[in-house]
Amino acid sequence: MALARRGMQPQVERDSTRINTQIRISPIRVVGPEGDQLGVISTEDALTRARDAGLDLVEVAPNERPPVCRIMDYGKYKYDKNKKKNSHTSHQTKTKEIRLRPKTGQNDIDTKIRQAEKFLGHKDKVQVSVLFRGRENAHIDEGEKVMELVLEQLAEVGKVESAPQRNGRRIICMLAPR
Repeated sequence: MALARRGMQPQVERDSTRINTQIRISPIRVVGPEGDQLGVISTEDALTRARDAGLDLVEVAPNERPPVCRIMDYGKYKYDKNKKKNSHTSHQTKTKEIRLRPKTGQNDIDTKIRQAEKFLGHKDKVQVSVLFRGRENAHIDEGEKVMELVLEQLAEVGKVESAPQRNGRRIICMLAPR
C-alpha cells in the first residue's frame, strides 16, 4: 500500500473495471450471461439487454478493438476475483520425522511406514531416524537392516533425497514425495 505524500494516508487501490454507463466506447463486442457471443453491437443496445436480464454490463477486455464486454452479475464477478486473489493454494512443505529403533517389531514398523506414506501423500518430506541406545550401538547392522526395509517399502511413494548416514547415535535418511 503506497502512502500519499502530504497526509501520509494509505492510497486505496481502485478497481479499474468499467461497468454499465462507465463504458463510453461504441460499438462493443458482447458476450451473453451463458458465455454465448452476441456479436458487435452498440453500447446502448448492450445496456438494455443487460438491464432486461437484471444483470450488469462489465468490460472484461478493455484493450481489444472493439472492447469486449460481458453481461454478468458484477458483485459476484468482483467477489470471485477477490477470492481468487486472496487464495493461498501453495502448500508449505513440512518435514515429518519417523523414529525407529533396531529392536522395533515388524507391526510397529508397518504402522510407521503407513504414517510415512500418508505424510508423503500430503507432499511433506519424511526424515527416517533409527536411534541407538546403550548396547544397541554395538549392533549398527540391525539398524541398517531396519532402514533398508523402510526405504524399500516407501520406494513407490517417496524418493531418497539424502542417503542414509550415521550421525552420532542415529542413522538418518530424508525422503521426498514423488
